[in-house]
Amino acid sequence: MIVLYEDGDLIVCVKPAGALSEKDEKKANMVTMIAEHTGAEPYPVHRLDKETGGVTVYAKTARAAAALSKQLQNGGFKKRYLAAAEGTPEQKSGEMQDLLFRDKRLNKTFVVDRERAGVKTAKLSYTVRDEKNGFFLADILLLTGRTHQIRAQFSSRKHPLYGDRKYGGRAGDLALFAYRLSFTHPFTGKKLEFEHLPDFNTPPWNMFEYKKE
Repeated sequence: MIVLYEDGDLIVCVKPAGALSEKDEKKANMVTMIAEHTGAEPYPVHRLDKETGGVTVYAKTARAAAALSKQLQNGGFKKRYLAAAEGTPEQKSGEMQDLLFRDKRLNKTFVVDRERAGVKTAKLSYTVRDEKNGFFLADILLLTGRTHQIRAQFSSRKHPLYGDRKYGGRAGDLALFAYRLSFTHPFTGKKLEFEHLPDFNTPPWNMFEYKKE
């Protein structure tokens, strides 16, 4: 775990891939890691999938957790991801908007063609930053925060993410990384933005050339 920022109200960290966002007595998790660092258990504000690494924020107090959660629900959080996906996209930038249904029993999200109970709209925008060896590097701005949203939306277009076996990807570690997070401090009003990139010396990231905007 890497700490990017910390004050009396919140802590911003880089979650390692493979760690759970919520507390678990038997598995590596962020709540325990942060508690060991700060001396008290934090409050999760938003969650990354177990296989997804990247920047995340936790509240240190119930008051901060409530304020940050409200900001998250009102669209005040901006979350950007990098993903390695299979294939060659026809459009090098654009938006994806779908109806998603979450099957909790299967722990899987599906793109569906009509609204019904449990179906929610999902939207993101993306830009292709590089293409190599039948894969492309996508820079993604998440406009809604649905479970497995990026994974399901890209897979539905025959572009499963590298390593995403649940959604049709090839074997390997999931190549999805939350690299930038911005929000407003709930009490100071200061705009906060944090960035941490995946290790471009390791597969599959080392296939690509990445240049900051």
